[in-house]
Amino acid sequence: MKIGVISDTHIPERASDLPKEVYVAFENVELIIHAGDLVTLQVLESLKKICTVKAVLGNMDSPELSKVLKTQEEFQIKNFKIGVMHGRGNPETLIERIKERFSKKMDLIIFGHSHQPFNKKIDNTLFFNPGTPTDTVFAPYRSYGIIEINDDIKATIVKLV
Repeated sequence: MKIGVISDTHIPERASDLPKEVYVAFENVELIIHAGDLVTLQVLESLKKICTVKAVLGNMDSPELSKVLKTQEEFQIKNFKIGVMHGRGNPETLIERIKERFSKKMDLIIFGHSHQPFNKKIDNTLFFNPGTPTDTVFAPYRSYGIIEINDDIKATIVKLV
């Protein structure tokens, strides 16, 4: 299964829409995961036109989104347990706080909040932050992620030019 992963889109504050490259890349995925800070419902609706979307609530999301999104999601793809949450607070201790929020051992945890791309296995859990496709202030570069789940999990951060 091929999954498009995105976070911290902050639309319309950071951009009027997602970059075209993201829409093009996501035409070839079976699932889109948004790890929060969509800001407006418009982003969710645009992504749902492509394929199924799983999204979580971020700390900057509108009250409208808080009515339709949870702060945390857990689900399974094949034999892999996957957790998604946005995150809050100091980015330097973000992973430790996120780990504590999941009661079960996860194979993959997707998160956002820091705007910093991250793709690293810690204690047999892959922690993946796709970065942000719209922020040029707090992020080292604009990016999104692609995750492929077959017999294992392969995660890639894609830099936007």
